[in-house]
Amino acid sequence: MNDRKQHVITKAHQLFIEKGFQATSIIEIIEFSGISKGTFYNYFSSKNELLIAIFTSLSERIAKERNELLIGQDPADIEIFIKQLELQMAFNKRNKLLTLFEEVFVSNDPALKQFLKQFQIMYLHWIYNRFLDLFGKNKQPYLLDCSIMFLGMLHHNIHHHFFANEMDSSLKHVIRYSVERAVKMVEEVVKSGEQLLDPEIFTKWLPECNKNGLAFERKLHHIISALKKYINEGENHLEPIELLDFIQEEIVHSKTPRKFLIKSALSTLREISGKKWQGDLEKLEKLINDFLVQKS
Repeated sequence: MNDRKQHVITKAHQLFIEKGFQATSIIEIIEFSGISKGTFYNYFSSKNELLIAIFTSLSERIAKERNELLIGQDPADIEIFIKQLELQMAFNKRNKLLTLFEEVFVSNDPALKQFLKQFQIMYLHWIYNRFLDLFGKNKQPYLLDCSIMFLGMLHHNIHHHFFANEMDSSLKHVIRYSVERAVKMVEEVVKSGEQLLDPEIFTKWLPECNKNGLAFERKLHHIISALKKYINEGENHLEPIELLDFIQEEIVHSKTPRKFLIKSALSTLREISGKKWQGDLEKLEKLINDFLVQKS
């Protein structure tokens, strides 16, 4: 995305926070952004499309920030998960996401509503994957049900407790309380052996990701997390971590991954790799090469 388009997204988001989505006109966005009407319509066909671009931009930002908390850490560490949730909730509050969501729900635009549903499913998918990290693959059949119940519990706890006390410490307490309850909940659900939803339903909910695609993304995430852990233990770790972030972003989020740039990044990593992480780097190269062959 070019800088000018991102500038319009940022300015429009600011206006939506101050005035509300419905109350803000395209003319106001154009004037506040300092662009022409032609430039606006070159970027967006409508105000609704602009709102979708805002949600997409925010989603990419918070995903990057959540992943950064995992650098050099054990994905199974529940304290890291709590910190990720604290980051997410603070991000949502700062960017008034709940307010924007509410405006979408009362709108009559089916495309916006469908996009928001997909947005929420992607967040549920992240919680589900983190539950796999925390509780283990042997509990996988029950973790989608547990993820759904956890999100309901977390959001209602925040609604009824946090807004009565706007101190950050209150939010942290509610998140920790909810996560600790989730640990017991997972144990009880697994013990019961009862299942409402099969996690494979994600292939229906997220049609752009087939079952193999979801498995690939998970494997990619784990290998890159392992590499970052090794790299973080040494010196001069900034460059290799930036390269790994680029590779993951290019493969997962780009519709047409730029193979030559991915291979160049892998080549650079190979040149600067340390002995501890050579094995995982070879696994990463094999995984990516197989992926690129399938894309050919």
